[in-house]
Parts: sequence; C-alpha cells; structure tokens
Amino acid sequence: MGATLGATRALVLLAGFYLLGFILLGALVAIDWAAAQSTTGTAYLKIWIVSALLAFPIVQGMFTLRAPRSEDPGGVRVTDQEEPELWALVRSLAEQTGTRAPDEIHLVAEVNAAVSEDARLLGLRPGKRRLLIGLPLMTGLSEPQLTAVLAHEFGHYSNHDTRLSAINRRGWTQVTRTVAALHERSAKKAAKEQARLEKKEARRVAKGKEAREVDSGFAGLSYRLAAVPFKAYGHLYIRGMLGTMRQQEYAADLAAARIAGRDATSSALREIPVLDAAFGFYMQSYATLGTSAGMLPPPGEVFGGLRHLLAARAGELAEMRRSVPREEPSAYDSHPPIADRIARIEQLPYDGRGLAGARPALALLTDPARAFVEVEHAALSPAARQLRRAADWPQLVHASMAQYAAESAEPFRQAVRDVHGGDGSLQATLDAIDAGRLWQMAERLPTSEEAASATGRAAREFARPGIRTALSGLVSDELVRRGWAHWELSWTESAKLRMPDGYEEWLKSALDAAVADVPDTRALRQLLTPAH
Repeated sequence: MGATLGATRALVLLAGFYLLGFILLGALVAIDWAAAQSTTGTAYLKIWIVSALLAFPIVQGMFTLRAPRSEDPGGVRVTDQEEPELWALVRSLAEQTGTRAPDEIHLVAEVNAAVSEDARLLGLRPGKRRLLIGLPLMTGLSEPQLTAVLAHEFGHYSNHDTRLSAINRRGWTQVTRTVAALHERSAKKAAKEQARLEKKEARRVAKGKEAREVDSGFAGLSYRLAAVPFKAYGHLYIRGMLGTMRQQEYAADLAAARIAGRDATSSALREIPVLDAAFGFYMQSYATLGTSAGMLPPPGEVFGGLRHLLAARAGELAEMRRSVPREEPSAYDSHPPIADRIARIEQLPYDGRGLAGARPALALLTDPARAFVEVEHAALSPAARQLRRAADWPQLVHASMAQYAAESAEPFRQAVRDVHGGDGSLQATLDAIDAGRLWQMAERLPTSEEAASATGRAAREFARPGIRTALSGLVSDELVRRGWAHWELSWTESAKLRMPDGYEEWLKSALDAAVADVPDTRALRQLLTPAH
C-alpha cells in the first residue's frame, strides 16, 4: 500500500472515532428528547443527569485530550564528533534507502533499534528524526547484522511509515483514553456505592444483626456500557491498520536484504529474539543479583556484562537460533511472525555476501566501555546510582550470595530462638539439638499440608529433609562468615559454594548424623573447629 493510500486509511479511521462520538452524543440527545415527551418531574431529571454524565467523558475524549507528545527517547545522544564511524554508517544507509538521515542518534539500554519522527499536522509534514540503537543489541550483533537492522529501520523512513505512525498513535490514543475515562468513572461510582453499603451494613452489625454480603450491584454500569462501542471501535481500528503495518515490515526486510545482504538480514532476524531472551535472563540473574545486598556490578558492567554471558553460553544460544519458534502473533501484533519473515528472506537468491570475518558491531563505537558507562548512568534511577559498586564480578557474586544465604537461614535461626533461646547461632542450634529439641524446631519451619497432618514416625520422615536443608544453610553461612568457603561465579550455571577439599563429603555425613532419629552433633562440631 502506498504512503498516500495508507495515510488516507489512517485519517478515515481517525475520523471514524469522532463520528462514533457524535453518533453516541446524538443518541443521548434523542433519549433526552424522548424522555421530555413522555416523562415529567423527577424521572426526566434523572434521565437528563445520567445523559450529561455519560456525555462528559465522550466529549472529553473527543476534544479536550491533547494529542500525545513524542516521548523523551532517553539514553545518551551521540554526535558526529563523538561517534564518527556510527554516523558514517547511518548516513550511508540513509543515502542507499533514498531518505533523509536522522537528526539525532541515541544509544539506549535495550535490545532494540527504532526510528521516530516528530511529524506535524497528524504526520502530513515531516519533523525531527531520531534513531535509537540499543547497546545490548550491538553487543550481540556483528557489524553486517547491525547494518541489516538499521537498514530495516531506514526502510520505514523511506516508506514514510514514521509519519503515518503519528496519525495511528493519535487515533489509538484517543480511543483508549476515552475508554479509560468511562471505566474510571464506572469504578468511582461502584466504589462510592460499595462504601455507602458497607457503612450501612456496619450500622446493622452494631445493632447486633447478622452481617450480609455487600455488593455494589449495577453502580457504574451505564459508564461501562458507554465504553463498549469505543472498545469495539478500538479493535476495528487496530485490525484496520494491521495489514498495512505488517506489509511495512516485509518491505523494510527487503530493503535490509538489498543493502546488507541476505545472510546478514536473516541471521539478524534469528539473533534478535535470542539476544532479547539472553538479555532478560542476564538482567534478572546477574546484573541485579546484588541489589538486595546494596551492590551493583562495576561501572559499565550493568549492561556491558552481557558479553560474558554470550561468550560462555555460545553453544546454547546457537541451538536457540536454529530453532526459530513458529508461533502465531497476537491479533493486534503489528509485526508478522518472525519465522515467516526469516523464510521470506532466506528464499531470496544468494548474493555472495557472507558473514565470515565480520567484526563485532561494538567496533563501530570510538570507546565502547565509555559508552556503556554513560548509557548505564542515563538508564539507572537516582536510587540505583547510589548503590555501592563491586570491584569485579567475583566479589559481586560472593557478597550477594552470602547475603541471600544469611537471609535464607533467618527462619531457622528464629525457630532456634523460639524453642531453645539464645542468639540463633550455629552453636546455639547444635546445643538445642543435643538438648533433644530438633523436632520441635522442625515443627516451626514451613511445611506442606500433608506433612502438617502427619504424626509419629511419618511426621519425622516428612520433616527430616526440611530440617536438614535448613541446618545445611546455617552451616554454609557459618563457613562463609569464617572465610572457609566462598561463592564462585559461573556464567554457565548457578553460583556454587566452594569449600575446602574434603569438606563437602564430610559435611554430608555430619548433617545426616545431626538429623538422625538419635541426633549426633559431634561430627558437625568437629568440622567447625579451627583445626579444620
């Protein structure tokens, strides 16, 4: 679909929203007129008030809500002088796609690249263009793959897609804001009625009467009903634009293949979902590992540390690239299935441009380490920037895991305090076990319903694994406190507690003895003597 036809469709759909509003307002006027002819007094006044309350959010959504402004792209804006190679590539791609280069480039903390344009007059007049490039994206791509990704984005520029998005955004925002306003009024009405009924019920209970269930009933129903046509039109709006938006994605893929090459484009399409999943895992399992201990990775490593994970798990990631999921997109997803896009590109004839010997995309930056530090500073909240920084990754992992281990041992420490007294230390725990209070402490630990209902021998068998795990955690925490054990970083599996040679096997048998039917703590006490 051409830009003119696409703009026409977008404008027609936007105009349809206002037409729907006028139709609903007309219907309310018609109801008021009919009521004026057939009712009088209080009944007519109630109908008029309800009509006015319904009309207000409709008018507000149609006329008084301002058009959404372009959001701050965030990240770090880089100039031609700061990143000459990156700007040279961007300008070259703009020339090859026959469009105007962006006015700004922002490096951001996302596995994404995107273009935007502050188009005016609902997208009919061009405006400032911005290109956003994610540093985590550059971390996982080669230079040809990044070229393909950026060429795809410039394909949107050349097709005028960025201008049309202004019209689409305006229409969709108006619909959703109107629906939200109606639902908000409905919720307030229902809450007010609920509060009134609860007060009434409280007075009944105060008089000694039996409490009844409170239900706001149909309060706010009229607002919810008024929102139904707009919700339906919202679905129609999105479906009406989906075909155009998905065709724009296919066209941008072809532009990328023409400029960067078939192999670079298809491999980039395979890489991005894998990289996105890896980055999400990395942020959850590594970058934020130390936040509860008040720590962050070294400067530049909050996002830059992703490279360690990618290098360590190369084989696992390669398997993920080969098995592209063939999931059907959401009914409102503007992008076609990734597997379909890859298949279309790989059906193109080979163009002689491979990926062998390609340098990493980060090589386009003058100083990648500095870029990671700057983007990290821009992306982190003020509170996060106040956290202390680890000297290196091994220190971060050890300190964080030691903190988690200490917190995990606290419920067992409390059980020891409750049953035996003392400070809940390992020494106090062993004394409590020797005093015959092991199973009393076990009763205070979380357990399943089946275990809680068991008695006698069965109860002990249910409790034994839990009390052993809790005791093991307490011993491990003590070993770390004494400096006899440390948590070891791994980029391929979970962090592991490393103990002196021979401790692990000895500890297993010592724990078994401590939670036996006749508990024996001698091995544990011996294990924890300074001689060991």
